[in-house]
Amino acid sequence: MAASWGSVLQDEKQLAELARQAVDRALAEGVLLRSAQSPSSSDAVTFAPFSLFPSPVPSALLEQAYAVQTDFNILVDAVSQNSAFLEQTLSSTIKKDDYTARLFDIYKQVLKEGIAQTVFLGLNRSDYMFQCSADGSKALKQIEINTISASFGGLASRTPAVHRHVLNVLNKTKEASKILSNNPSKGLALGIAKAWELYGSAKCVKILESAVVLLIAQEKERNIFDQRAIENELLDRKIHVIRRRFEDVSERGSLDQTRRLFMDDQEVAVVYFRDGYMPSQYNPQGFSNWEARLLLERSRAAKCPDIATQLAGTKKVQQELSRVGLLEALLPGQPEAVARLRATFAGLYSLDMGEEGDQAIAEALAAPSHFVLKPQREGGGNNLYGEEMVQALEQLKDNEERASYILMEKIEPEPFGNCLLRPGSPAQVVQCISELGIFGVYVRQGTTLVMNKHVGHLLRTKAIEHADGGVAAGVAVLDNPYPV
Repeated sequence: MAASWGSVLQDEKQLAELARQAVDRALAEGVLLRSAQSPSSSDAVTFAPFSLFPSPVPSALLEQAYAVQTDFNILVDAVSQNSAFLEQTLSSTIKKDDYTARLFDIYKQVLKEGIAQTVFLGLNRSDYMFQCSADGSKALKQIEINTISASFGGLASRTPAVHRHVLNVLNKTKEASKILSNNPSKGLALGIAKAWELYGSAKCVKILESAVVLLIAQEKERNIFDQRAIENELLDRKIHVIRRRFEDVSERGSLDQTRRLFMDDQEVAVVYFRDGYMPSQYNPQGFSNWEARLLLERSRAAKCPDIATQLAGTKKVQQELSRVGLLEALLPGQPEAVARLRATFAGLYSLDMGEEGDQAIAEALAAPSHFVLKPQREGGGNNLYGEEMVQALEQLKDNEERASYILMEKIEPEPFGNCLLRPGSPAQVVQCISELGIFGVYVRQGTTLVMNKHVGHLLRTKAIEHADGGVAAGVAVLDNPYPV
């Protein structure tokens, strides 16, 4: 899968000069993060880590990932509407995973009360790696699907210009032209705008024009420019976004008698979560963040995601979907979609108490290099590999807490050379692997799917020495696919 810049990677002097030019272009294009020292302020910014060159991705697998995204959108939506499946699937997990249990409690309360929202919005990102077989053939295998706060659509929209610039500096104009245009932030904003429009379709124009999008944000947010890209796209459509924390919602959010949501006296049409995907984001010492989440879920506003869709993105649901016959039951009469989805599944194994879970643990302990242990967590840096996984499984094997994890086949991609650029670090060539994400958007009004599309991609690359962790965790860097 080699690309045509291997010789440049061996020339340290040329590499250093190229890296300087690449960083300047990244800064100029807005490939930015707030500094680690001042995550609440944009007074000091730096470039987001990125690769000096685009990384090779098999064209056929890139096309396959795009083609299956609308199927994944439909699948996530189907799961979110199937309360019996969610309850059965998560029954063992919620006994031992407090965070998932708290989410599920809100879900049950909203179901009991009656779901007020009629417009449902999904902004998903399905992530894959390229399994390399002994014969050298490559296969697309799904790592996970992100149904809440799927990030880097904004910055991914800005990185193609950086890599084109690098290749043009090297007079590789033909190669530069192969870098795909990519604008996920525009597509994600399109989904939010459609949900906003449908929310207001039953109202008078005056109320619709004043309704806002509420972005639930963290106070310390280094990745704000990624989020601003979507906000700016919405403002171009004359849709205003207000940024608030859970604490603000708890203090100043309210519902009227028809369960319309108001924040600081402004009606909210859409709630877009860029927070609330990890236990640490719900303050453990108090209940205000959980109370705020419940208030938002009870409202008529379109949530992205609503609580059911967040639960649909859990690792336990992913594992259950791989069981024989499950996809057919959830997507009746859609055999082609089922086949496309199943072709991307890696091996996934339940760790529930019983013979099936016992066998999975035994196999993982016998061949630990072939498996990954995954908890029900988002945000990167949570998975266990190798000796760490063995130690965890030894402790968990006779404990009901094991049901809060799943076991997954470890994907083995073919490494390649690239130069990863980080603030404060010299340009250094390392062996890397990549993870491809495809952004998907769907909007449903009642039972009618009114939008279902893929809207762009994200490639993240990391050195092979790092088993886990994304860009936000400081391990991976932003990248672009170079189709081969």
